[in-house]
Amino acid sequence: MTKYNWGIIGTGWIAHEMADALQTVKGEVYAAANPNEISLKKFAAEKNIKHLFTNPDEMIQDPNIDIIYIATPHTFHYDYIKKALKAGKHVFCEKAITVNADQFDEVEKLAKDKHLILSEGFTLYHMPIYQKVKKLIRDGKLGQIKLVQVNFGSLKDYDPNNRFFNKDLAGGALLDIGGYATAFARMFLSKQPESILTTVKFFETGVDEQSGIILKNTKDEMAVMALSMRAKQPKRGVISGTKGYIEISNYPRATEAQITYTASAHEERHETINAGSTSEALEYEIKDMERYISQGHDDGELAISRDVAHILTSVRTSWGMKYPFDENNRI
Repeated sequence: MTKYNWGIIGTGWIAHEMADALQTVKGEVYAAANPNEISLKKFAAEKNIKHLFTNPDEMIQDPNIDIIYIATPHTFHYDYIKKALKAGKHVFCEKAITVNADQFDEVEKLAKDKHLILSEGFTLYHMPIYQKVKKLIRDGKLGQIKLVQVNFGSLKDYDPNNRFFNKDLAGGALLDIGGYATAFARMFLSKQPESILTTVKFFETGVDEQSGIILKNTKDEMAVMALSMRAKQPKRGVISGTKGYIEISNYPRATEAQITYTASAHEERHETINAGSTSEALEYEIKDMERYISQGHDDGELAISRDVAHILTSVRTSWGMKYPFDENNRI
């Protein structure tokens, strides 16, 4: 079995989680990079990482590294992805993988041209429960899928200076948590939505604080999403068809799905299915990423991420919300 060395850019909380997962799966983290030397050394000491770089560009050029994991604020993803792919590295990048669709299309093409794997860090792509749910739908147990409902609400402290509300760092609910909701919706719609209706409440810094989004494709399948940054909501997704519906709680790292079969308007039958472990979510990501590299392709996840990126950009365009760096891209 091929051994792949991972290099981590960033030392925030999600990088800590990924480092722990890498230790569990592989026994080590090969390298880490952060311009903040104090944070880097503390991170390396905690995770027993021997190869340290205060310049991420230098780590990207290390010939011993196979996979670059990017765990920085959104605005840095695009440049690091391009540099890593051009250096011949596979890339696993946290969500949102890019801040707009133009950036996504560029890095997707670059990965394809370089015959490299590029993947976005949506845990729901890798949770085993979704393989069971998708099979159940393929087998026709829910009939024709009509509607997907999905919520994601977090309660961020009121702080206009926090990165979550910082326009210069691509803040706002849409890119922070909206990608998860959109990825969930897109996974269960048979075609990319072409019609989008949405309304938004802006935070005082100009980023989106909360929104409602309705998607519809040419098969008349619909998705209804509610996002909020200052009001907690359950992370809950519902997939509804002509023969029943599935409820999935804590859907980013779900392990259980509750199914209600509706043979008629007055008859119901219930079933619960289980798979996977929430605590192993990032371990599933690592194992799948290395499997993609070994087999030379992913299982369709980047195509979903492409659709998600285009949906998010369309939503933001309809709001008239631009980030300072959007001037370099069409939006």
